Amino acid sequence: MLHPQFEIRLAKPSQFREIGDLMVKAYSNLPGFLTTDSAPEYFKKLQNIGELTANPAIKIFTAVSKENVIAGAVVYFSDMQFYGSAGSAPKVKNAAGFRFLATSDVFRGHGLGKMLTNYCIEYAKSEQQEQLVIHTTNAMKIAWGMYERIGFERSVDLDFRKGALEVFGFRYRF
Repeated sequence: MLHPQFEIRLAKPSQFREIGDLMVKAYSNLPGFLTTDSAPEYFKKLQNIGELTANPAIKIFTAVSKENVIAGAVVYFSDMQFYGSAGSAPKVKNAAGFRFLATSDVFRGHGLGKMLTNYCIEYAKSEQQEQLVIHTTNAMKIAWGMYERIGFERSVDLDFRKGALEVFGFRYRF
C-alpha cells in the first residue's frame, strides 16, 4: 500500500530489532497500561517480536518512510489459533487478527495507525477471511475510536482480563 510519505510492506528480519524497540517504547509510554515492571514477559515478547514470524501464519507489516525509516508496525495473524491472547479469540474460526499495532512518536498524526489497520483489513479480505479480530484497552482510547470509525464493532464475547487490565474485543466483518 502506498501513501505519499509511507509504504506498508512485509517487515524484513533485519528490521525486527528496530520494530521491537519501537513497540516497547510505544506501549511502555501508554498511561494506564502495563509497565515493564508489572509485565516483563509482555515487554520481552514485544522486544523479540520478530520471533513470532517463525510461524508462517504470522506476519509483521511495517510502515516505512521515503527515507526508509520504520514509522510503525503491526503483527498480523492469518489463523486465530496463533493469536496468543486469553479469552475466546484464539477459537474464532474463519478469521484473521492483528495485535501490537504501534507507531513511532516521531510520526504520530500521519494516519499510520489507520493505514496499518486498513492494510490488515485488505490483507484479510485477500485471504477470504470472514472477519478480522482485534483487542484494545482503556489506555488506547485514541486507537479505540479509530477502530470504530473504520467499522470495527465491539464484541463483548472476546473481552478478557489480564490481571487488573481489562481487554476489549472488536470484530470487522466482511
